[in-house]
Amino acid sequence: MTEEQSYEHEELLTLVANGDESAFRELVMRYSGLLYTYIYKHIESKEASEELVQDVFFQIWLTRESLREVRNFRTYLYVVSRNQALNAVKKMMRDYQRHQEYQQWEQVPEPEENHLKRELQLSIIEEAIEKLPPQQKKAWILSRRERLTYQQVAQEMTISKETVKTYLQHAHQFIGKYLMDRMSALLLLLWVK
Repeated sequence: MTEEQSYEHEELLTLVANGDESAFRELVMRYSGLLYTYIYKHIESKEASEELVQDVFFQIWLTRESLREVRNFRTYLYVVSRNQALNAVKKMMRDYQRHQEYQQWEQVPEPEENHLKRELQLSIIEEAIEKLPPQQKKAWILSRRERLTYQQVAQEMTISKETVKTYLQHAHQFIGKYLMDRMSALLLLLWVK
């Protein structure tokens, strides 16, 4: 590598660290193919690899100020991608576990009391979904009922994947709080009787 190329590379990182979006696009163009190949070798899923590349560069943009201290960007890129991949695997495991629990929950015959409690929870969740702002509601339905990926939801709604994540986080928080509030109130009423 020549002295000039090294300087261009350092200058590029400095520009990105300062918030220069065109420099960031250049950084993405330079490294996204390399990163995709690296990730794909490990997970062998085109869609998941593309999603992880996007997540890695999104994380780099969020923490761009730290690029000033980076001496070896390739190593930095691999460390960030490894961390993102580990987080993605943990999330997939949690989702798989929830799915398994949901299937077991659906298949096990329940005593009448548990069945009524579950029906009540489901109806309260439906109420909560109806009270969501329209965009959050649409994102939640596409993601949870139609089982679309964040990227597919983003394309369907013509918004960014990060906006989908934000909508779903807010929706989950609202639904969880709504369910807890309603169930607590109902349990209190039943206990008082």
